[in-house]
Parts: sequence; structure tokens; C-alpha cells
Amino acid sequence: MARDGIALPNGYPEFLGSLKRRVRDAQVRAQRTVNTQLIELYWSIGGSILSEQEKQGWGAGVMNRLAHDLRVEFPHMTGLSRSNLFYMRAFAAAWSGQVPIVQQAVGQLPWGHITVLLDKLNDVETRDWYAAAAVTNGWSRNVLLNQIKNRTLERTGSAPSNFDAELTPADSDLAQQIAKDPYVFDFLDLADGAAERELEQALMDRIVDTLRELGTGFAFVGRQVHFDVAGDDYYLDLLFFHIDQMRYVVIELKTGKFQPEHAGKLGFYVSLVDDRLRREGHAPTVGILICGDRNDHTVRYALGRSGSPLAVSTYTYDSLPPSEKNALPDADELTAAFGWAEEEQGEHS
Repeated sequence: MARDGIALPNGYPEFLGSLKRRVRDAQVRAQRTVNTQLIELYWSIGGSILSEQEKQGWGAGVMNRLAHDLRVEFPHMTGLSRSNLFYMRAFAAAWSGQVPIVQQAVGQLPWGHITVLLDKLNDVETRDWYAAAAVTNGWSRNVLLNQIKNRTLERTGSAPSNFDAELTPADSDLAQQIAKDPYVFDFLDLADGAAERELEQALMDRIVDTLRELGTGFAFVGRQVHFDVAGDDYYLDLLFFHIDQMRYVVIELKTGKFQPEHAGKLGFYVSLVDDRLRREGHAPTVGILICGDRNDHTVRYALGRSGSPLAVSTYTYDSLPPSEKNALPDADELTAAFGWAEEEQGEHS
């Protein structure tokens, strides 16, 4: 291969590709290091402000003066506004204790994420859950806000199921965590009267958003998955594999109200997947029916003797803010916070 009159040696494209990956990896590590230093600085400033306020009884006037004096000393550092100092104080108060902030999940998040947690949540355990989920899933700030407004924590594991009767206690607890109620399909541009095939197609067209709403660990396997049963053809709506739990998850969609016969059909598909696709080392297949509405008493009776591990959830199209950007801040955002570039990390209101 020749370029600019230079004969390139064999394997040059692969070598170049490996160097590019190495540089990108180093850039990511550098960004994370700078972000960690920034969060540690903000946490320590907040802790010092708390300590001085307790000893001196500071009022708002002192905070105003402190912000002014710091910005005079560091004019290019955008994160030392009065509002940000109050956030730093709240940050230190919310995550106090002996464990260094960098060893906690929240210490791995960008500052904008932390201010969302402080603004929207009051409970310590709830904040920690969303902080850990944001780190694990790489949520952007807007996705984190979406998840909080969508009450993801409260919805996780809340779907009525028969998992406790059909699975071992330990496996039942795990399986329950992958069934939300309701599922929020706010990213779909569908009216309430959409047909089941339209709903299925829309979910496939927005597969990234669909997987995000299903939760961590879901991998798409197929739609309208075909099974031949002694000459009879059957097609299940959606098939996923949960990587963390090593199990298949069958999802059937019903735009109307749950009917007892739906459980029978879903149980049939779960049995087929268990028999035809499940391998040694896989956990038992589970089924999730996602419907437009349900009567919980009917669901309880229908699942009571189904013989397969099933859950019944509902869905909604409730609209919430869209997600955008990556979870990891870019280099400009981070360097700006330390006073080297443009405004992003600092003036948060």
C-alpha cells in the first residue's frame, strides 16, 4: 500500500489502528482523572464550608463574599460561583462520612450529574442507587434526569409475577429485578390506539432506547422468532438474553387489557425457549407480558398455576425530556472547570 509516494509495510493499517486506540484510551483515562480531581476538590471545599459555618455561624453574605474573593483569585475557573459553592456544601453534607468520595459511585460522576442528584432526590439510599446506576450504565445527565423522573428505582422489580413460586428463592429475587412496572416508552411517537405490530416495530426502530428502558444487561436476540412444533408454526414477539443473569427473556406485547389466555401463550413460549435454546449453565427462561392495562386480581389467578416463571407489566407513553450527550464529559468541559477553557462545569443554576 502506497501513499504520498511512500511504500507502507505490511500490517501498517493494523499498527496505526492499535496506536489510535491507545491514544483514545489514554484520553479517556486522562478525562476521568481530571473529573475525579475536580469532584474531590468540590467535595473538600464543601466540607470546609460546612465546618466553618458550624463554628462561625456564617450567613448568606459571607458566602457571597467567599465566592467573590475566590473568583478574583481564580478568574478563569468557572466553577466557583455562589450557586456552585452552595452545591458543594450540599454535596459534602449529602455524602459525608469517613469513606473518601473517590471511592464512592458518586465520585465517578461528572459535576452536572451530582447537581441533578442533589436537586431531585432527598433520600441517601436513593441517591446512591441512581449514582451507581449512572456509573454502571454510562447515563448522560439528561438520561439520569429521565430515569429519576421516570421513577426507575421504584419501577424496578415491581411487576406482579409468580417468580417466587416457579424459581428458587435466590433466582426469584434476581429475576424480579429485571421486570419493571410500568415500562415508559416515552421515546416512541405513537398514539394510544397503536396496534401491537406498530408498537413492536417502533420498539425495534428505537432499539437503543428500548434496551435502555428494559434495563442493564439486556441483549436483543430477535423479533417474531419462529418455532416449528410438529408442523405448527409459532412466532414469539421479542426475545432477549440477559447477560448478567445468563437467561433468555421472552417478551410478548399486548396493547389491550391483560386476559388470562395471554399467560398461557406466554408460558408456552417460555417452555419452547427453555427446550430449544437454553444451554447448560443458563438460568431458567422467564417471560414478561407488557400490556396496556391489567386487573391485578386477574393476573394473580392467571399466574397462580401457569407452571412457567412469568411477570405482567404495563406500559405508558408519558413524555419526559430527551436524552443526549455521553456520560463522560469531554476534555473542554473538564479543563474549563479548572480555568483553562470555556464555561460548562461551573455556573449551574
